[in-house]
Amino acid sequence: MLGMFCVRAGSGLMGFRAAPLVRSLHYFPGITVAQIDEEVAKLLALKAQIGDDGKHQFVLKTAKGTRDYNPKQMAIRERVFSTIIGCFKRHGAETIDTPVFELKETLTGKYGEDSKLIYDLKDQGGELLSLRYDLTVPFARYLAMNKITNIKRYHIAKVYRRDNPAMTRGRYREFYQCDFDIAGQYDAMIPDAECLKIVYEILSGLDLGDFRIKVNDRRILDGMFAVCGVPDDKFRTICSTVDKLDKMPWEDVRKEMVNEKGLSEEAADQIGEYVSLQGGMELAERLLQDQKMSRSKQACAGLSDIKLLFTYLQLFQVTDKVVFDLSLARGLDYYTGIIYEAVLTQAGVAPVSTEAQNGAPAEESVSVGSVAGGGRYDGLVGMFDPKGRKVPCVGVSIGIERIFSIMEQKAEASAEKIRTTEVQVLVASAQKNLLEERLKLVTELWNAGIKAEMMYKKNPKLLSQLQHCEESGIPLVAILGEQELKDGVVKLRVVASREEVDVSRAALIEEIRRRTSEA
Repeated sequence: MLGMFCVRAGSGLMGFRAAPLVRSLHYFPGITVAQIDEEVAKLLALKAQIGDDGKHQFVLKTAKGTRDYNPKQMAIRERVFSTIIGCFKRHGAETIDTPVFELKETLTGKYGEDSKLIYDLKDQGGELLSLRYDLTVPFARYLAMNKITNIKRYHIAKVYRRDNPAMTRGRYREFYQCDFDIAGQYDAMIPDAECLKIVYEILSGLDLGDFRIKVNDRRILDGMFAVCGVPDDKFRTICSTVDKLDKMPWEDVRKEMVNEKGLSEEAADQIGEYVSLQGGMELAERLLQDQKMSRSKQACAGLSDIKLLFTYLQLFQVTDKVVFDLSLARGLDYYTGIIYEAVLTQAGVAPVSTEAQNGAPAEESVSVGSVAGGGRYDGLVGMFDPKGRKVPCVGVSIGIERIFSIMEQKAEASAEKIRTTEVQVLVASAQKNLLEERLKLVTELWNAGIKAEMMYKKNPKLLSQLQHCEESGIPLVAILGEQELKDGVVKLRVVASREEVDVSRAALIEEIRRRTSEA
């Protein structure tokens, strides 16, 4: 009964006639004033939520950390993807795809402190699922599940992170990753060097400006932590703190180590001496002779591999952009060996100075953010294999969203006109009543594989058709008129130069191909 009266009260409230009705409810037995007040309060809250016009009010926008892309932005993205995929294919990679969500247990415990950024989904029929955080862990699961021991693959897909978005810097909650990985048992540092060569080729090909590729090794880091007095159980958490050196000054990193992670000041200061060093092969040789580092077998193994890596990088002709940097940590738990990260620099990147190569602190260039990163993860596949069989892997992930942001800013700053379609020719008419002829000609062009279009009007004005070509960047116009139809020709107009030439109908397709291939 109370519900029925509340519905009536609600209808009265919507018309602001509630008072007499609510008073009349007092005469019904079993209904208290408190119950009436509670139900009226619920109805008032519902009214406020719905709004006076009875429609739900909401702001039309994309979700936090996501964005739409207009045709111009998508044209830039496609150009970037084309460069990256071309490089991956040039190096012999094949491609795969995996589901956008994985079992939660597949992703759990693989990302260290970043695990809190994983998007968990509601229980869907008994399976606890999460959106993929990266493409590497799903790749390792794919290898283990399909018992694959050798593959060179690339994978381009969206991943999801509950990160604090910074849209202007290309950091989102939904974003693309472009991964290249080599799985299999091979001789040391050969596939690792190729991954760095790929980063070099992509960043050079995209013409983003000066960049630097930092390299280090997790075994060197672990050895350094050990000789500096870091307890074994703090290695991973201290590594995550060191990984923040690209975003925070050393003083803040040191404070976090000591105050939040409980590391001794002496150990933190010793770490500080090492992480300030940058160089090349000479620095690796020097550290092999270092009194402390030489006591760690792990560190020595990592330093020997760094030396070998630089030997191969010299042969690949990329050492002018690569620096051995002991501050590079990369906080993900699954790395076991070589790690690397590419950053763009505003100040310009010259070859590493002699002073830096000898192990002295290097001059800082201004970093504008990481655009690629990766490393060796020999144990990850074994974590998914029932018998723990390991498949050594090394790979790199291109930070595509940050690259897109930079390319978009460059396009806006320049006067370059970006085409959003690939149309080669517009089929136009000079007089009325030629729709059927235009349809016949555009069909011939489509059937021949020519990218063509026409305006969706029966009798469009010639000037409107020509203006459309100029605005869209269409290079050619095939113009039909009554005289051209009688003579069996098409007037082909070059939009840029406004040159016009009569071409026979039979020769039109070849002429369009010739002119567009020259452009």
